Amino acid sequence: MKKLYFLFVPLALFGCKSNPSVVTEAITDSSSKKIEISYKVSESEVSDFLKYLSSDELEGRETGTKGIEKAAAFLEDFLKKNNIEPYFASYRDTLTNFKSPAYNIVGVLAGTDPVLKKEFVVLSAHYDHIGIEKKKQADVINNGANDDASGVTAVAQLAKYFATTKSNKRSILIVFFAGEEKGLLGSKSLVPKLKKRDFNLYTQLNIEMIGVPMKRDFLAYVTGFDKSNMAQKINEYTGKNTIGFLPKEAEYKLFYRSDNYSFFEGFGKPCQSISTFDFENFEFYHHVSDEFKVMNIPHITAFVQELLPAVTQIAITPTEEITMN
Repeated sequence: MKKLYFLFVPLALFGCKSNPSVVTEAITDSSSKKIEISYKVSESEVSDFLKYLSSDELEGRETGTKGIEKAAAFLEDFLKKNNIEPYFASYRDTLTNFKSPAYNIVGVLAGTDPVLKKEFVVLSAHYDHIGIEKKKQADVINNGANDDASGVTAVAQLAKYFATTKSNKRSILIVFFAGEEKGLLGSKSLVPKLKKRDFNLYTQLNIEMIGVPMKRDFLAYVTGFDKSNMAQKINEYTGKNTIGFLPKEAEYKLFYRSDNYSFFEGFGKPCQSISTFDFENFEFYHHVSDEFKVMNIPHITAFVQELLPAVTQIAITPTEEITMN
């Protein structure tokens, strides 16, 4: 997450095999649907993916460095292995607002419905972090496991789900942003390119810092809770208290601090970030101790699993049910 300046201290910020026959619908009444998901997110795949992306080998993934170049190649390879096509000529979308070569990684899953495929759902997370610590100390690598390798891992698993099931009637754009920590540069660079293509955006779900659970009666929160009915719709689709309201999110204006904001500003559609960082459950924001070993892999796996009915409904509803307030 783009750097937060706190108003107080010491608070710190922000193995199952998949089954391709996975989605069945049970109509409960004329106005609602309950989607049963048999697809199982693999805990071992979540672990392996996150472990590499937050490893010392990638040197904290600062935009413009050799470390993030390795991360970019890793993400390209993941999309290719899962038969997710590049949206542009290649998976690499070069940032127009950064001095050295830097890339968003962008893939697309075409919708299966001849009409709805013209509409897009964006699933995104930023894969950059803040790199090497300048002051001399025992550990100098800011690995960024929670911020935001955890979000990238979740988006990758959602992408694999749709690539496996082909259950999306709308098209899905998978985006791994660079430059978020430099001021949302990756999303700011991408939005004008999409608008030039008359990109028909329905909604964006950006995933940010979901590596540890909250001790609350809901799984996660969305930034900008009152800007749309996204929270209510996700809960309707999952049949659970998946999304709640976090007052600290509004206090710190987190809606404006991640890549959802660039899309909201550019398209005026529901574009929000989903997070489980609640200002109480993680003390290593922008810290060298934000490492794989402090991530809760069962929680991340369960987080993705719980979202599957919601992202499926978002991708298949005949009308755009998520709307601005």
